[in-house]
Amino acid sequence: MKKFFALVIIGLLLIPVAASANIFTFRYGYFVPRFSGGPDSLWNIEFENMTLKKADYQGGMLGLAYEYFLNRNLSLVFSLDLYNRNKAGYYKDWAMFSVSDQYFAFPAQYYPDGDMIIHSFEVSQTPIQVSLKVTPLGRRVRFVPYFGGGAGIYFWSVRIHGDMVDFSDPWIYNDPDLGEVTVYPVNYVISDESNRISLGYNAFGGVMVPIGNRMTLDLGVRYQFFKANFRDAFEGFEKFDLSGYTLTIGLNYWF
Repeated sequence: MKKFFALVIIGLLLIPVAASANIFTFRYGYFVPRFSGGPDSLWNIEFENMTLKKADYQGGMLGLAYEYFLNRNLSLVFSLDLYNRNKAGYYKDWAMFSVSDQYFAFPAQYYPDGDMIIHSFEVSQTPIQVSLKVTPLGRRVRFVPYFGGGAGIYFWSVRIHGDMVDFSDPWIYNDPDLGEVTVYPVNYVISDESNRISLGYNAFGGVMVPIGNRMTLDLGVRYQFFKANFRDAFEGFEKFDLSGYTLTIGLNYWF
């Protein structure tokens, strides 16, 4: 809700600046990332090892847009959207024990009484985009279909906060019953790549339905093409894929 009210305030402040714009839009979208990648994808590593699910990172995206008509069938759209998901999970196959004042991850199937190894995984993005929008039937029809696409800059962040298993540093624990057992150090981390900027693209389509003299209901679908390069906390991982589709519903005010 805080993000929604922030968008409303920004929109109201910018209305005088954009008085020449034809349409001002508030919208809500349901974003579904593609989650693509190989074995070194941070998405796949988190979903494979943790109790986190893909559905945890499908969710709301609030946005606003200004649209300026260049002619009867073509317009220029400036848009801003906000997406943030932060979920905590625990390692499915590992339990934590303290050995000689250091914490290690033990196989949970043999050591079910250990502590859960928990961390949070947060992903956010704020795309600011410029797009061309085509209304092939014009604006003076009962239903106004449209399609288009464009490019923009994406402000994004990825953050892991909590206990992580260091699988790159195996240790051997001599169990009196099981013999040699491979265990791994558990470290408390705050791994953060924040306020990064990358280039992305989008394509969209939908329909506007009049609901008043100056209002239309906007129903659409949008697909974004966006992969980000890690360089700091997650250097060495694959590009982070934030491509995906968004189902949107919005309210348009026509100037």
